Amino acid sequence: MEKVIEAVDMTKKFGSFVANDSLTFNVGRGEIFGLLGANGAGKTTAIRIMCGLLRPTSGKITVAGMNVYRQAERIKRRIGYMSQSFSLYEDLTILENIRFYGGIYGLPERVIRRKSQELAEKLDFWRIRNSLIGSLPPGWKQKLSFSIAVMHRPDIVFLDEPTSGVDPDTRRQFWDLIYETAAEGITVFVTTHYMDEAEYCERVCIMADGRIEATGSPADLKELYGAGSIDDVFVKIARPPRG
Repeated sequence: MEKVIEAVDMTKKFGSFVANDSLTFNVGRGEIFGLLGANGAGKTTAIRIMCGLLRPTSGKITVAGMNVYRQAERIKRRIGYMSQSFSLYEDLTILENIRFYGGIYGLPERVIRRKSQELAEKLDFWRIRNSLIGSLPPGWKQKLSFSIAVMHRPDIVFLDEPTSGVDPDTRRQFWDLIYETAAEGITVFVTTHYMDEAEYCERVCIMADGRIEATGSPADLKELYGAGSIDDVFVKIARPPRG
């Protein structure tokens, strides 16, 4: 499988605090890859480094074939990013947000017009296309935010805790969008603290205290740790038995 992300000994320190401690992993094209861990495990720091938003302290990291130290601005043009906090403008309408971000991504005006209608119709937002984002339920905002993050067909889309705070039904709908995106050849890199969401990923890294403790497919990890679920795997990793 073609590797679109490669990290070797990725380390990030804030003073004496080590947020990412020698992380090593790779992600293939079109793969749904999960970075799992409790809040504070170092997931957001790692994703910000790969997005070119934060410079690592050390390590070798390439994203879409580009070096994060020297080519951070080029990386930003080849990826989509959905942050942990809602990233659209609540005082703009649905269509205005789509058109605004289409311009940021450098899409031609004719493509922006076409994409605006396509996205609004796909998400069943066309009849409310002129509604302010601030008036939408949280789940609708998340689906729109994700769809906008991939409207320019990036090589990779980074999703940082994308389903935090939404109801279970909306989470399932959101993952349907993720599967559709991966089927189109776009790599999906997702961070989450919901262990059940690991089952939706092809491979996962489980983090604890800034380190990667386990990597593999959900099925392989459950077999390796003799666990019935990824949540059980995580408990065994985070709380090893005392001897």
